[in-house]
Amino acid sequence: MTPEESFNIEKKKGYIVVKGNELIQKNRFELSLTEQKTVAYICSMIQPMQKSESGFQLEYDFNIREYCKICDIAYDSGKNYTFVKDTLKKLSDRSMWLTFGDEEVLCRWLAKVRTNKRSGIAHIKLDEDLAPYLFDLKQQFTQYQLYNVLGMKSAFSVRIYELMKSYSFRHTITIELDELKRLLMVENVKSYINYKDFRVKVLEKAQTEINELTDINIEFEPIKTGRKVTSIKFLIEEKFKNSRKRIRTSNEKRRL
Repeated sequence: MTPEESFNIEKKKGYIVVKGNELIQKNRFELSLTEQKTVAYICSMIQPMQKSESGFQLEYDFNIREYCKICDIAYDSGKNYTFVKDTLKKLSDRSMWLTFGDEEVLCRWLAKVRTNKRSGIAHIKLDEDLAPYLFDLKQQFTQYQLYNVLGMKSAFSVRIYELMKSYSFRHTITIELDELKRLLMVENVKSYINYKDFRVKVLEKAQTEINELTDINIEFEPIKTGRKVTSIKFLIEEKFKNSRKRIRTSNEKRRL
């Protein structure tokens, strides 16, 4: 990789991921670690405040080799093209119910995917029903720099990081244990029924990765009703007091 390529890769790792809070806080979706990083990567290409006369920009092209470098996928393994195709297919196959007022709408992350092995370019189109959660976001949104999630090894870490980031302005949030498991889609998984197992395999692992890799620190406390843990109280601290200023500056540079 040339110095110029390295510079561009590091620059794009600093791009901003923006998602509506409702998508993060209220909707259930099950994505692998790679799929979550890929969604974040795609979101980092979006200009969420821009809207043209023809509507929101739902279609994007990206260089597969560059995507692999940014997301730390072994590009030179000889299998990367197939791996990327499989990842994009899974995102296209993943469906979820999103709430719009009194309605629930079944949608997918990706509505269309085209790849070209010769050019090394992937062309994707977002499901139009995702637009209210990704575009023209007025106030209720969460933003962070892409690099915060790229080093994570647990899919739960990414999901919990986004949850905590969305509540970081409050510095604390208490979530019922059953609701947290529901959001993580593990409410019926036997290995997480016992709170101790859930704490060790999910919460503690996420806490370690979030505190080591991201722009926030979190702590959590179990809240009991009688002898049973029924809620989790999270404490959230921004590592950088000027983090919002830094994010705006990064965004402004990107849009020049």
